[in-house]
Amino acid sequence: MSVIDPARRRRERRIAAAVVLAAALAFVGVVIYSMVESAQLARQRGYVPKQAHMTPEILLLQQYIRIDTTNPPGNELPAAQWLSRILASHGVHAEIIEPAPRRASLYARIKGKRPNEGLMLLHHIDVVPAVASEWTRPPYSGALFFNQIYGRGAIDMKGVGICELRAFLDVAKSGRTPERDLVFLAVADEESGSDLGMRWLVEHRPDIFSGVKYALNEGGITEMLQERVTYFGIEIGTKQPVTVILRAPSREQMQEARIALEPWFLRRDADRTTPAVKRWMRELAPQRIDFRRHLEDVDRTIATGKLWELPAGYREMLQDNVWAEGVEQNGGEWDMRTHLLNLPDTNPDRRLEWLREKMAPFGVRIGEVVRKEGPVPVISTDTPMFKLLEREAKRSFGAPVGTEILNKSFNDSRFLRKLGIIAYGISPFPVDFFQSETIHQGDERVRIDYFNRGVEFLRHVVAEYAFAK
Repeated sequence: MSVIDPARRRRERRIAAAVVLAAALAFVGVVIYSMVESAQLARQRGYVPKQAHMTPEILLLQQYIRIDTTNPPGNELPAAQWLSRILASHGVHAEIIEPAPRRASLYARIKGKRPNEGLMLLHHIDVVPAVASEWTRPPYSGALFFNQIYGRGAIDMKGVGICELRAFLDVAKSGRTPERDLVFLAVADEESGSDLGMRWLVEHRPDIFSGVKYALNEGGITEMLQERVTYFGIEIGTKQPVTVILRAPSREQMQEARIALEPWFLRRDADRTTPAVKRWMRELAPQRIDFRRHLEDVDRTIATGKLWELPAGYREMLQDNVWAEGVEQNGGEWDMRTHLLNLPDTNPDRRLEWLREKMAPFGVRIGEVVRKEGPVPVISTDTPMFKLLEREAKRSFGAPVGTEILNKSFNDSRFLRKLGIIAYGISPFPVDFFQSETIHQGDERVRIDYFNRGVEFLRHVVAEYAFAK
């Protein structure tokens, strides 16, 4: 999953971590999580790791992690070939697609009886870089410690890919023709903008998406407390990024322009509310002790002037935001990389025109548009697939099910949604708070028992959709 401004995101996560930990201690007492950093911590808290139930999927995930697909520089070909061999061993032909040398995606399809009802299982092969000194175990080892698998991509998103692979192979091995097409798509370059992955495939290989109605991808969440899933969030949309290089003749002009933008960095007011965001907040409200009343009726919160009491992450889902990086010299001029994080339905060209007008009085211009995304619709929850996911999540995890809208990260579902494909983001296996903190950081890991539950969850979902009449 791609993110905007990693340094800022890390600072916010550290603050959030302190708040969550304090709340846990205050309201629940000492909560013993199964995510344990060391044997010493385990002794201090009296934690006894659960026995790990090894499965073929665990071994596959270890093998997948050991294939280094770090991006940049990007080299997905060995992993695509590995996936292709597994599919071939079960009688499924897969195509490896290379838009550039060694930048490979993999595509396979099982044909069904009904047209235009296909389900795509989507994940990205590439992973972000790992700094070995930040890890307690080698990042590409797939090492087992207690009942956890360590490795870059364990959560984001090779673990999800193995869950999808197993569900796909179930259908292939059944010997039955499914009612609907089932597509397995593993793509390159998601972590660097998708130019050699999904973006390229949409532009050059429309046949891959023909007949696909639904897609399952990353983006969902599982909130947990005391090893119990308390909320299963299905992602239905994300804010859309626009990244530009602002350019000025002098450092002083750029600094004045930055000061003029600062009121849009962290705002208290709302631009607009949408039905999808209001539903998301209502569904989250029962899980939020401090902000429940504000989230239950955000229109009332705005009308009473109380929106500022909500944390920035909630307010940003009602706003088009701006964030600027540092000022840097570029030859005889000065540059500042600037991000517009727009609501899903915002027209990016209008936002660029707004930025031009704000910068013109300072002699600052837009030098280069690095990325321009959107608008992308937030998708409906009134579909058979959403109801299937909701039913299976309740059966598997016994948790409330609701929606999730991402405010600082985005994924390849944005390309599918523009094609009219209904793409939902899920986390098939539970990820607790401490595990979530390792995404794009050191010691990324997933618990083996949680992962096995995710494998079974997705197997049920895919089999039900593929074969139900």
